[in-house]
Amino acid sequence: MRTAGIEFEVAELLEQKKLHVTTAESCTGGLIAGTLVNVPGISEWFGEGYVTYSNEAKEKLLGVSHETLTTYGAVSAETAGEMARGAADAAGADAAVAVTGIAGPDGGTAEKPVGLVYMGCFCKGKLCVEKHIFAGDRAQVRAQSVQAALRLLKTMLEQATV
Repeated sequence: MRTAGIEFEVAELLEQKKLHVTTAESCTGGLIAGTLVNVPGISEWFGEGYVTYSNEAKEKLLGVSHETLTTYGAVSAETAGEMARGAADAAGADAAVAVTGIAGPDGGTAEKPVGLVYMGCFCKGKLCVEKHIFAGDRAQVRAQSVQAALRLLKTMLEQATV
């Protein structure tokens, strides 16, 4: 398999460990899934992804609790974790990576600035959530989010026992 980008490394790990993955995306709007499908044959390990831009979609498709969204907000560690778990459950996947954040240029506050992104990865029963603050314009924040999410997924896959 070609290894021209992190998506190829992720695909290789999925194949080696015979694991299936899904995605749950808010601010990246499907870019993680789009990056994974750069890999020929990824359909063996990636069957579906979720773009849940609204809170209602997060609740309906991923089972994120209304209480989590009202207490912590859509852009929070708690929501990212629930998105990852919910996506894995909904897709029947071994692993899921989820991203929620503020890509800008508007929407930021002092508490939650533009560039703030939480990502969660659920893999074989283990959950890891990361907080990032990326610089740049909307496209740059989204692109950096994709790469960071795939790095997190790769790390979790490397640690997964089959």
